[in-house]
This record gives sequence, C-alpha cells and structure tokens, in this order.
Amino acid sequence: MYQLYGAAGSGSVVVEAALELMQQPYQLVDAPTWEGDHQRAKVAPVNPMQQIPVLVTASGEVLTESGAILLWLTEQHPQAQLAPLPGTAQRAQFLRWMSFIPAAIYSMYWVRDVPQRLVGEDPAAQQGVLDRTAERIAYCWQQMASQLNPGQFLLGDQLTVLDLYVAVASRWTPRRERFYQVAPNLADVVRRVDALPQLQSLWARRFPF
Repeated sequence: MYQLYGAAGSGSVVVEAALELMQQPYQLVDAPTWEGDHQRAKVAPVNPMQQIPVLVTASGEVLTESGAILLWLTEQHPQAQLAPLPGTAQRAQFLRWMSFIPAAIYSMYWVRDVPQRLVGEDPAAQQGVLDRTAERIAYCWQQMASQLNPGQFLLGDQLTVLDLYVAVASRWTPRRERFYQVAPNLADVVRRVDALPQLQSLWARRFPF
C-alpha cells in the first residue's frame, strides 16, 4: 500500500485522483503544511523541505514533486493507460506539458503562499506580488492552450495524468472563471475530468467547488 502525505485542495489531490483511477490502495496522512509547524513536522521525516505531496512506496522509497510522482505512477501501473506510450508523438507532448505545469505554474504558488519571503513585510509589495503572479499564471495557461488542439482530452481521446494535473491546478488562483477566459479550448476537457464518475467521491471530499 502507498502512503501519501497531502491535504485537501493541495497538489496531493491530483496524486489521489491518479491512484483512484489506477485502483491502487493508499493511506493518506493529512498534513496541511500551511497551518503551522505541527503540520510541517508530520512531513519533515519524509521530506526535509516540509512540502506536500510526498508518496512513500511499499518498499519505503520516497518520492516528492507532484509531476515526478505522477510520471512514476504511470510507469508502475501501465495497465491504467494514463500516459501515452514511449516513442509516440503524444508522449513527447505529454512530457513537455507535464514539465511545464510545475515549472511555469505550480512554482508560482510557493511565491503566492508567503509573498514576504521575497518582498518583506510591506503589504503593498506583497499585494503587488499576488497580482503579478496571478497574471503570470493566467498567461501561462493561455500559452499552453494556444499550443494544444484537444480532443476529448488534452492530447486526444486518451485520458492521461496530464488531464488530472490541469483539472486540479486550474482550480487554484486565478481560478476556473479566469482559466475559462484565457484557455477556452481547454474548458470542456477540465469539465470532463470534473465529471468522471470514478472521481466524484474524491472531488467532494478533497476539492469541492
């Protein structure tokens, strides 16, 4: 059984969604690290960065970084068919955008969560960071959308963990309303992921709208 450190509404939800679709049992260690040292202390033994998500395998292997966890899971459970096959054109684009989301979008939330890390205690400077990062995130979604021609899902008619990643990350600031504005061609895809019957219980428990 996997052990997953995470929290409702966080990046762990996409890993939870993948595990649900892969029909893999997992034990959840709830650790909303933004709530204080007592929560970060839960994560510190497995991730000195004290960040979630963290996946611990049955053999004790520790994986951090949501993108890496998702890619590893698709390799371990190919029967779920949540990633394009190696060597295909879809695989190249899959790897491209699976790297783009954490590098260009997810990384902005480290800044947003505690803006004083970069600009100190000035409230005006902090608000400026929040405003600029929200615009940057919207811009990145727009750029991604401009370079994709989705079918039922982002890379065609096969559901992948990339679809799960976008469906979760697009719920964060600047939230879905803005996402639909800047990435209209991706709107039906994330709504389709939202509506997957296998994930209705998970969304209700871990990331309700």
